Amino acid sequence: MKKITLLTIALLVFGLANAQDKKMDSNSGQTSMGKWLIEANTGSWATGNTAFSLMAVDGANTAWSVGAEVGYFVMDDFAIKAGLGYSDDGYDYTPFNYKIGVKYYIVSQFPVGVDLTGTSGSGNNANWVGFQGGYAWFVSDNVSIEPAIRYNATLDKNKADNAFQGLIGFALHF
Repeated sequence: MKKITLLTIALLVFGLANAQDKKMDSNSGQTSMGKWLIEANTGSWATGNTAFSLMAVDGANTAWSVGAEVGYFVMDDFAIKAGLGYSDDGYDYTPFNYKIGVKYYIVSQFPVGVDLTGTSGSGNNANWVGFQGGYAWFVSDNVSIEPAIRYNATLDKNKADNAFQGLIGFALHF
């Protein structure tokens, strides 16, 4: 976990250090009102994420997750988002995951978000409130890479733990 956190921080520093001189609205309107966002992230299957992950469990089983999120900019730099995902823990727990929340791009470049994330399967449900912040590196007019740091605060202490994550997101803007 320390290596992932250090890698995420290094990517954030590198992105900030190499950011080009831009005006607040010079991102060609990728985060303008009426635009759409489709996002896929790396993440952990353990927190009900709508992300991609793959992990070996006990050397015999493989845990994985797959998912994506979509957002709509209801005003400049402010999107409402929803996501769905599916996970398999390598044993017999295969929950569906969901996320609903908001994402705001500070000066069209630094995304921060708050959301409700949950997992539901086999009678075991858990929910988290997620807080996320990062940097949007627009590699083209319609594509951004968004390294971020995320904290998931559990709403179900008997079923799930709090979790800190480093993520790399890939977003299409149109």
